[in-house]
Amino acid sequence: MAYQPKPPEGWLKTNLKYTKQSGSWAWILHRITGLGLTAYIYLHIIALTSLTKGAKAFDDEMKLFTTPVFKVLEWLLFSLVIYHAFNGIRIVLVDWANGARYHKKILTVVYGLGIVLFIGMGFLMFREPITNMFASIR
Repeated sequence: MAYQPKPPEGWLKTNLKYTKQSGSWAWILHRITGLGLTAYIYLHIIALTSLTKGAKAFDDEMKLFTTPVFKVLEWLLFSLVIYHAFNGIRIVLVDWANGARYHKKILTVVYGLGIVLFIGMGFLMFREPITNMFASIR
């Protein structure tokens, strides 16, 4: 019987089969957060174009941005910024400061600190609605 090569697999299928370690996930999340922050910059610039339409248009848009949906989106944006910034510091430590020996421990600190700050920012951002909710119960 003659050798028959297997048909080539797609890029996505090949990468989904690959067993990812902690460093791989950190790399993937760093790229995703970078793309998310880039998209946010463009949306931010588009939102600021309302300044060219006058103060009333800008004020109306700012009222829209204070709705609960946008507060949650802002909280998620904070998580992107925190992870991307702390993981960037981790990358610098691993590359320049001989931190490759400790990269898993540093990554654990990045995740832990990110989660603590994410929860703390959520408390700060949503503290007023929570306080008002409990005040109406009394």
